Amino acid sequence: MDYDKLLTLSSDLGYHLLLSGAEIYRVEESVQYLLTAYGVETGEVFVIPNCVIVSLTAPGQKPITRVRRVPGHGTDISRMEALNALCRQLCTQPVALDQAERALARTLEESPDAPLAVQLAAYFLLTSAFCLFFGGTARDALCGGLCGLAVGLVVPFMTRLGTNLFFKTMVGGFFCGLLASGLTALGLGEHIDLIIIGGIMAQAPGLVMTNFMRDVIAGDMMSGLVKLAEALLTGAGIALGTGVALSLAGGLWGVA
Repeated sequence: MDYDKLLTLSSDLGYHLLLSGAEIYRVEESVQYLLTAYGVETGEVFVIPNCVIVSLTAPGQKPITRVRRVPGHGTDISRMEALNALCRQLCTQPVALDQAERALARTLEESPDAPLAVQLAAYFLLTSAFCLFFGGTARDALCGGLCGLAVGLVVPFMTRLGTNLFFKTMVGGFFCGLLASGLTALGLGEHIDLIIIGGIMAQAPGLVMTNFMRDVIAGDMMSGLVKLAEALLTGAGIALGTGVALSLAGGLWGVA
């Protein structure tokens, strides 16, 4: 048994699970089950939202450890399900480590990110639907969808630039507020408040808050507090960006 290769495989699986948005307990249990399936009784796994640490002690050797730093990420349910299925398969029928690594690489290749056009369509439909849900008209829904498109274009661009979460959400809220006020000033939108509410729902940290509660209930206090801080930071960034946009729009178009 090449324990160094097993450690690399297990840490890579945990890394990609966390990167796809898996819960902390899911990542820890999946990696632990994988180590146990390959005969490791001394494996230890520790995961927080931005780090995966896997350690094991091979017979007659010193403990070896892998640490993987996880960057900011979203949620990809299809990739998470594919990785879960692969983990279950390897735990049920362990194969050679080289074959397992190829299976992991193949799973990642078969679960690519959604094309930009699909992502933008999702942003448009989501924000339009929320605008209608909160009582907006059809014209408000159209404007909310356009604001969602703006967020869908700005946020991925800021992510590629490597900006932090607070600045990224602040810029998204700014463009959403500025576009909503502009469309209202042109007469296309009717209720600027409902348009903005629908538009910023694309950035609302609802899933983060859900995972925060799940982690706290499961006893993962550190991970839960990290997610709570992320949710508060996201909300503050959206509020600040939207507030600046409305202040600027009041001076430009007299809409606030």
